[in-house]
Parts: sequence; C-alpha cells; structure tokens
Amino acid sequence: MERTGAKLENNNIILRKPEPEDIEFLFSLENNYDYWFVSDTKTPFSKWQIKLHIEHSIYDIYTNKELRLIIQEKNSGIPVGVTDLFEFDPIHERAGIGIVINEKFQKSGYATQAMEILINYSFNILNLNQLWCNIDTDNYVSIKLFSKLGFVKCGELKSWKKNGKNFSDVNMYQLINKG
Repeated sequence: MERTGAKLENNNIILRKPEPEDIEFLFSLENNYDYWFVSDTKTPFSKWQIKLHIEHSIYDIYTNKELRLIIQEKNSGIPVGVTDLFEFDPIHERAGIGIVINEKFQKSGYATQAMEILINYSFNILNLNQLWCNIDTDNYVSIKLFSKLGFVKCGELKSWKKNGKNFSDVNMYQLINKG
C-alpha cells in the first residue's frame, strides 16, 4: 500500500491532540446538551475532569484504544470541533469514528475536511481495514456527510437509543479500506 498524506492537516485545518489551553473549548462542547443524545452522555463534565482527561491521554491509540483530536483552523488557530477514533481494535484493524463541529462553524466544510484527513490517517498510517459509525436515523446531516465520504449503511439497530420515554433507531455505516 502506498503511504500518502501522513500529515494531519490540509490547507485549511489541522488535527491535533488536545492541550490544556483547550479546556474551555472542550468544556463548552462536552456540556452542550444538544450533543448529549448523539454522544450518549447523560451528565455534564467539569473542567477538572476534562483537565485530567487531557493529562492522562498522553499515550498513543494502541494504549488508550481511542484518539481524540482537536480540529483547528490553520490561519486563525481557533478550535472549531473535535474528532475521535474510538473502540480501536488493532487485531481486527477497525475503529469507530465520530465528529462534532461547534455550531458557529457548521456548514463551513470543516467536517468533510477533518474526516478526509482522519480517514487517510486511519487507512495509510494505522493500516486499518475499516472504520464504522452509528448514526441516528433522523440525523440527516451526519448521514449525508458519511455517505459522501463513502461510508455504506450495513445495518439498522431497532430501538437502540433511549430518548426520554421513547426509543429511536440507529443505522450502522462502514467504510472498508480498498487501498
């Protein structure tokens, strides 16, 4: 397999590990109630918890089985979102993938760019065979994003997530490395 594009950046954005300076940004994202249903979060995070997470996530993806990266505008240095590889499985060469873009920066192309960079990294540096994600059936923005990137719906999980007193369905999507 040809190794291409090892850098976690393009002309517009950089994907980088969180730094202590990101605590306020991560605090605002993690405690935004609108994102909780997507991330399966039910309780807020303190700045102290986020600080500890940053301090203790110094290990690589092989140790933590996850990789969280800040999406940063290259010119301004402003963080615009977060992307994750999670449930990393080096034996089966797969990982889950997710993304959150701050509301102020949505519909600016950052999600597509960040995912393209992370997919390239996952397939060409980590040598993964596949990436997967679970998307709520009514999350049309995410379905459009991941479909545009080549992810294919491979299953439907009925009544998978509880929202209040109701349950909602979730679709599973995969992207197989054809490199």
